[in-house]
This record gives sequence, structure tokens and C-alpha cells, in this order.
Amino acid sequence: MSVTTTGDVISEIQRNIERVLLGKPEAIRLAMATLLAGGHLLIEDAPGVGKTALAKALAHSLGCSFNRLQFTPDLLPSDIVGSSVYLPDTGDFEFREGPVFTNILLADEINRTPPRTQSALLEAMNETQVSVDGKTMRLPQPFFVLATQNPFEYEGTYALPENELDRFMLCIEIGYPDRTSEKEVLKTHRDGEPADRLTAVADGEQIRELHTRTRRVAVDDSINDYILDIVEATRNDDELALGVSTRGAITLYRAAQGYAVCHQRDYVVPDDVKELAVPALAHRVVCRGLMRENLRVRASEVIRRIVSRTHVPS
Repeated sequence: MSVTTTGDVISEIQRNIERVLLGKPEAIRLAMATLLAGGHLLIEDAPGVGKTALAKALAHSLGCSFNRLQFTPDLLPSDIVGSSVYLPDTGDFEFREGPVFTNILLADEINRTPPRTQSALLEAMNETQVSVDGKTMRLPQPFFVLATQNPFEYEGTYALPENELDRFMLCIEIGYPDRTSEKEVLKTHRDGEPADRLTAVADGEQIRELHTRTRRVAVDDSINDYILDIVEATRNDDELALGVSTRGAITLYRAAQGYAVCHQRDYVVPDDVKELAVPALAHRVVCRGLMRENLRVRASEVIRRIVSRTHVPS
């Protein structure tokens, strides 16, 4: 795939999504960077601001298999990965695949189910496989989990465990649109859900090629040091009980490669790391103290402070 073709495909996908999620170009760009880097995306925000709309628009823009799974308090792990069903006619067991066997999985309101069920996605997100009844089965490629959640201070939600949060490349917010965009939203919903009217502008093969191109994006050694300086600072900060892991450093590295491709570059610049530091790292750290309210806000502020104090390579 040439650079021109790469840019055309990315632009077409972004334009498609912008027809649904109006006035939020940065949120769309971050979602695209996650897709290009082969990661998984968590969208956390208040109800009704467009989390599911972004997820559906991205899924409908790609000609890949797509499953949506609504997470509820009574959901079981087998409802996600599948289970073996007894066949009385033959006396054998047959495995029935769950919704996770797809290219794009929308895990809607993922934090409305208990952590035990949430953990069913860990192996799938980390290794692109699931293990059931002693057998390991590979998932289709590409495999992209796009999860939405309400802030866990809301009624009926569970906090995602740290080991699951660590599997998401980026955690982003959408926020309320400006008045002009919101007025346009009212018009676009006149004839129903806009995402349902989208047509695919890319296919699975093109996404796999984009993954390959993203991994070839050049990252200067000074950028590597810059990433590690930020990561090390989180481990030594007095406000944080848990800093960023090595997986977090790798994730920031890969996300920066995807962000560079979104900007039609084949190399990473320090500004890519700056822009991605909060969405890539804030959900991986744990703040000190007993208060559970506004922890994500505090974590984001700490990451911004660390980035502002870290020497930027020239």
C-alpha cells in the first residue's frame, strides 16, 4: 500500500465517522490511531454524548465482521467467549462461538457487568485468542475491541480492574459538542440513526496493511528516551501509588506510531507523545488516597504535570 493510498483510506474512514460524530475531530483521530496501532479503545464519558455512535460509525466504516455485546449485571463469561453444547443425538460436545469471534467487538457499557465477567476479555485482548475447555482458539484478524463505559461513580457500575484497563491502548472522552454541531446533530437524526446509513470504505485486508505500515513508522532513539522519562516519572511521583508498567510504555510507543500515520507521517515527533500521554497513561496509574471520586481527573492532571516537566528532545 503506497503512502497516497494509505492517506486516502484513513481520510475516507475519518470522513465517514465525521458524518455521525460531529464536531469531535480529535476523538475520531485518537480512535483511528488506536485502530492503526492494533490496540483497543475505551471510551469513558457520561451517557448520551456519542460513545456508542463513535463505536458504531467506526465499525460500519470497515467492511469487517462486527458484533455488539451489551454488558449487563447478569452476563456470564460464556456469553462472551462461547461454550460447549451437549448434542444428545451424537453424545458429543460442540463448541458454539461467542460474540468475541469477530473483527470488531463493541463492548457496550462494559463496566455494568462484574469484574469476573469483564476478565473474560483479557486473553482475547492481549493474545488474540481464547481458551475454552483446555483448547486454544485464535480470533479473526484484525481484532479490535471498542468498549464504552460510564464513569464508575454512576449508579450500577463496577470499576474496571487495573489489569483490564492496562489492555486498552487509549482511554478517551468525547464531551458535549458545541452548539453549532449539536444543532446539526438534531438535523442528521431526522431520518433515524446516521450510523446505520454508513457504507464501508475499507476492508479487513486494507486494515491489516495499515497495521504493517504503522509498525514501520520510524521512532528516533531520543523519542524512546522521552517516553521512558515520562514513564519513570510516574513511578516516582508522590501522588501516584502505582506508576506506568512496561506494557504502558510499549503502548504509548505504538500509539505514537499510529498517531503519526494519522498525520500522514512515517516518523514520530515529540508532539505525538505529548498529545497521547494522557489518553495512553492516565487510566494505567493509581492515585494515592482513599477518595474514589474524580480519580481519573486527578490522574490526568498528574500526567499533564509530569509531561510539562519532562525535557522534550529537539
